[in-house]
Amino acid sequence: MSNSLLSVRNLSVRFDQGDAQPVDAVKQISFDIPKGETLALVGESGSGKSVSAMSVLKLLPYPKASHPSGEIIYNGQNLLDMSEGEMCQLRGDKISVIFQEPMTSLNPLHTIEKQIGETLVLHRGMNIKQARSRIIELLELVGIPEPGKRLQSYPHELSGGQRQRVMIAMALANDPELLIADEPTTALDVTIQEQILQLLKELQEKLGMAILLITHDLNIVRRYAHHVCVMYQGEQVESAATDTLFSAPKHPYTRTLLDAEPSGDPANVTASDEPLLITDKLKIWFPIKTGFLQRTTDHVRAVNSVNLTVNKGETLGIVGESGSGKTTLGLAIIKLIRSEGSISFAGQELQGLDQKSVKPLRSRIQIVFQDPFGSLSPRMSISEIIAEGLQIHQQDSAASHEQQIIDVLNEVGIDPESRHRYPHEFSGGQRQRIAIARALVLKPELIVLDEPTSALDRTVQKQIVELLRELQEKYALTYLFISHDLAVVKALSHKLMVLHHGDVVEQGDAKQIFTNPNASYTKKLLAAAFNL
Repeated sequence: MSNSLLSVRNLSVRFDQGDAQPVDAVKQISFDIPKGETLALVGESGSGKSVSAMSVLKLLPYPKASHPSGEIIYNGQNLLDMSEGEMCQLRGDKISVIFQEPMTSLNPLHTIEKQIGETLVLHRGMNIKQARSRIIELLELVGIPEPGKRLQSYPHELSGGQRQRVMIAMALANDPELLIADEPTTALDVTIQEQILQLLKELQEKLGMAILLITHDLNIVRRYAHHVCVMYQGEQVESAATDTLFSAPKHPYTRTLLDAEPSGDPANVTASDEPLLITDKLKIWFPIKTGFLQRTTDHVRAVNSVNLTVNKGETLGIVGESGSGKTTLGLAIIKLIRSEGSISFAGQELQGLDQKSVKPLRSRIQIVFQDPFGSLSPRMSISEIIAEGLQIHQQDSAASHEQQIIDVLNEVGIDPESRHRYPHEFSGGQRQRIAIARALVLKPELIVLDEPTSALDRTVQKQIVELLRELQEKYALTYLFISHDLAVVKALSHKLMVLHHGDVVEQGDAKQIFTNPNASYTKKLLAAAFNL
């Protein structure tokens, strides 16, 4: 295209594997991004989306990575011919990037002010003091509350959504001509997603900024992209204007992606009036200590007086934005953090029990964490990871444990022959299945599922949702399902609780709330999630 800001022509990416056969990660893809427009690269994990995008900034591990063919033309120049010095002038200035995982992309040793200010220092010649007002402006722009108080915060002191917003602020600092957004909203709540995407759209219109958007969320693509390229195993299988692709997809893989939205009704469980879990006035406040003597001067009110009842075999969906107290509530219920108030499990009061007394109950209450890669030990094989709980809670023989591991891996759809491999050898969806197997092998009554599908492709999400439904029907499992993805919550939950800043704003029958919400905050969440 003559008005294209960026033109990629027949680009291939090859990775040298040493003695092994080289891997062709991307095979001759082509696309154009005109000024002021958004092109979306879509496809499942491993399709080559991020590798293609990182090629634009030459951020691949050269010389192991190479480009057997193709060119990347930006403003009439082939970026593949540029020196590292020339690329450094472009990166963070004319071409900027929002990386997928902010926790690993942000430096844990530097404050937020220093990290955002760095790009202003490098490309605008400011010092940190001069850059401060611009940094506060950027943090306000991306929705960080009280930005002046956040300047000296470190990444670990922010929620996942806040870290992502800091990454976006950094990328926008110098008003780039081209923004590469690699899964920019994966860790964000639906309302924040809406704000961020609307912000990017406004900046695009104001600055004429082009956006290369990489995402697995097709709802976002439909609403914000002008053009779509679909990738599958390194190949470009379809390219079309957004409206055309969604209304008349040509390739079978594109149709598979479009049909992958989690759907259906929650598991068909036999109605039970027997409560398994009850909380009464459950409160989790964290003290704020100041001064030399570290006296408590205030509290972070994470969860305020939550009352809930979950019957056997039910799923309670817990939704709300980052910082609403969802995960904190889940951790308190399974006694991983301190709380006040009553927690009753299967008729037994848990508050007041020490860790030794709680230990026998651990096999009956399990948790699946948000990030399977972080929660699975990289030094242990899958077999060892799943066996750990059996060794603690059961006195059976090693042979019996081995058979239980084989059985549970079959149950979650993982080949038992792979049980001696390590977590890094599996895909994200497979790792999440392994995390579910670890929880399931002890035959628990209650499983807390903390954002178990947030980092997964839609097709894999749908598989995990179907697996959780099957397991619930088979074993009458009770779930606490914590998520900001309301499409997944709707497909799994019998009851729904909506949290906002630690307070319950609405709870009750899930179908009723999704159909006819009462609270204005719930209406806002549903409108953002389902484009109402």
